[in-house]
Amino acid sequence: MDLYNDNERFISLVSDYGFKATFGNESDTRFLRKALQALINSPVAIQQVTFIQNEIKGVTRDSRSGIYDLFCKDERGNEFIVEMQLSEYPEFIQRMKFYAFYRLNTLIRKGDYQFDNLPKIYCIGILAVSIFSQITDYQNISVLKNQNNELIDEQMTFITVELDKFDKDLSAIQSDLDKLIYTMKTIHEVSEPTQFPQFWNEEWLRVAIQELDKRAFTPEQRLSYEMTISANALAIKNENKKIEEAKETERFAVKTEAVTKALNGGKLTIEEIAEYNGISVDFVLEIQRGLAKNQ
Repeated sequence: MDLYNDNERFISLVSDYGFKATFGNESDTRFLRKALQALINSPVAIQQVTFIQNEIKGVTRDSRSGIYDLFCKDERGNEFIVEMQLSEYPEFIQRMKFYAFYRLNTLIRKGDYQFDNLPKIYCIGILAVSIFSQITDYQNISVLKNQNNELIDEQMTFITVELDKFDKDLSAIQSDLDKLIYTMKTIHEVSEPTQFPQFWNEEWLRVAIQELDKRAFTPEQRLSYEMTISANALAIKNENKKIEEAKETERFAVKTEAVTKALNGGKLTIEEIAEYNGISVDFVLEIQRGLAKNQ
């Protein structure tokens, strides 16, 4: 999926810019509050959200895998860590645990190592690519339970949503969670409001979609969008360079090992070793000199 196709009217909600303009919109939290309520399956509306900075960086991006982090709390003190993962990451649940336990440790230290009255921590992972092949549900909510499925503790709750497992027809969408997932998967494919499903007129989704409409951008929003595209392109370029350098290092190690074995075998000439391995004679001679020094 092209997250930044300039021919599309609406920006993908799961892009860097789209995520920050909707989930990370500090000036208007209507979408975020309703989205969080849907993600944790809560019947209780969230009235207020406060963004937390510094301890876990508000919005971060890992250029290698497209990860975005959001850290906030509601009026009851419940804390939310939201991460979006675009590429394959089988160990994603370990990353979620790292963030949640890091926050738990921070809270305990702030309370002089007291364990009472701790707020709930919801660690939410939204994944474009599935990581649980043995689970068919697209949403999973996990708390600490015993072998009889009896609740032990729910102070920390881990929630995962796997977008590619969601395949409901538009007519079957009823819950706010389904409306959210459908929007995340399709908004960038729509060109005109006449194509909107009826529920996109709901206030919380309407304000988010407005933030994704490139035709309605102010000059400042357009500049921010262009800078995001530029930053992403640079990050991808740098990461591809790292990947090529890593591959080249690996190729060098393989060639070195092959040449070393051939030299130690003593059955081939320098020229034959170079030809069989597709390398220069100088490369073989250099390794030969290195072996001689180590003897």
